[in-house]
Amino acid sequence: MTQAAEDDRDRGDERRYATVNPATGEHLQDFPYLRGDHLDAVMASAQRMFRSWRRRPAAARAEIVGRAADLMLERQNELARLQTLETGKPITNSQGEVAWVSDILRYFAVHGPGFLEPEGLPAAYGASTLVSEPLGVLLAIEPWNFPLYQAARVAGPQLVAGNVVLMKHSEICPQSALAIEQLFRDAGAPEGVYTNVFLHVDDVERVIAHDAVQGVTFTGSDRIGAVVAEIAGRHLKKCVLELGGSDAFIILDLDALGGLTGTVAEAAAARLSNAGQNCVAAKRIIVLDEFCDDVVDGLAQQFAALHPGDPSDPATQLGPLSSQRAAVRLASQVADAVAKGARVVTGGGCIEGPGAFFQPTVLTDVTPDMLAYHEELFGPVAVVYRVKDDDEAIAQANSSPYGLGGHVYCSDRERARAVADRLETGMIAINRGMESNGELPFGGVKRSGHGRELSRLGMLEFVNRRLVLM
Repeated sequence: MTQAAEDDRDRGDERRYATVNPATGEHLQDFPYLRGDHLDAVMASAQRMFRSWRRRPAAARAEIVGRAADLMLERQNELARLQTLETGKPITNSQGEVAWVSDILRYFAVHGPGFLEPEGLPAAYGASTLVSEPLGVLLAIEPWNFPLYQAARVAGPQLVAGNVVLMKHSEICPQSALAIEQLFRDAGAPEGVYTNVFLHVDDVERVIAHDAVQGVTFTGSDRIGAVVAEIAGRHLKKCVLELGGSDAFIILDLDALGGLTGTVAEAAAARLSNAGQNCVAAKRIIVLDEFCDDVVDGLAQQFAALHPGDPSDPATQLGPLSSQRAAVRLASQVADAVAKGARVVTGGGCIEGPGAFFQPTVLTDVTPDMLAYHEELFGPVAVVYRVKDDDEAIAQANSSPYGLGGHVYCSDRERARAVADRLETGMIAINRGMESNGELPFGGVKRSGHGRELSRLGMLEFVNRRLVLM
């Protein structure tokens, strides 16, 4: 979701898919790229399988997805261990992700077939119907920050819809990717329905251009998303893009969450989820002037008290970043801001020693000439902006080139809704945290991409809504 895919591309020519423990820097295992005849065979198998998979009743396809949901829970410990090993996610968070993903798969197993039911049109058009038919083979290009969730939010709805999936996962979580493929196989998905592809970036266009491939869904940076969209457009393939964000967390008063303590705790949690490596993390905290100093002080205290640790330890709340490269990039963005006048309230850089650990950081006085103002900060760095009123808060929030999600906190619900309605985002949460589950559509506007994932809307992104006139 985010900077992840860009990091993959940048190092794609340096090594193969590899498991490198970001907590220690230890290089554990390499996996070869899928090339040449093997890649052709995989695409041919997917094309053949689509012809038979689409003819299976939706209920039968949903049954397999439901079994995958069950297997997720049965294999919770192993799947969580692999995620933590490869991405640095704290083990308790990894275990929670497994349960979350199981719920998403279960949702589409139960409700997906109903979304595909024929839809009758008004009587004026006679016996006219919209039917939902799968498009074909889909290429999914996904990042590392939520390895199971990213795969499931494509596979759950699209396998039930009758499409088949080629999954290019991140180059830093190959063992997790293989485990997901095996899980769907063990759930009863025939070979070719869900296929993991260790695809080199140079071969992405070749796959998108293949006659069998009818759509591509990509989660990653806006820079690489633009490249994927250009390739898809050149070959006239449907494309859904989720390109990260720089979500605003707008605080209009302190009463919505019971005072300063509750407000600061909510803001810190919204920023530090998954070590800040979350596309809908609250990356910009926008606060009215009258209580901005108190919020900054409170955030600094919470951030300074949080010490990253061994992600395999259940007591650890904050793990490392996904790689040393990610930590260096974040440090350069922070250093650029500081050099141009930003103030570091706490934190500020990488933690010395092995692993990709980064200090939880609070910045203020960030201005438009700084990288941190325009770019997504993918790590535990919060930028706090002081504003004088609601209009300035809205203007500050909308100044970002991204438009994925956002938060508004205010005890006056009408005022909060009025502010939320003026924000340029695909999602907004009012007086609560952002949530993603099977029934809620996920996606953004502006440089955060286009199209939706999850929910009925996401399922129908890769469905042919065919008109039948009788």
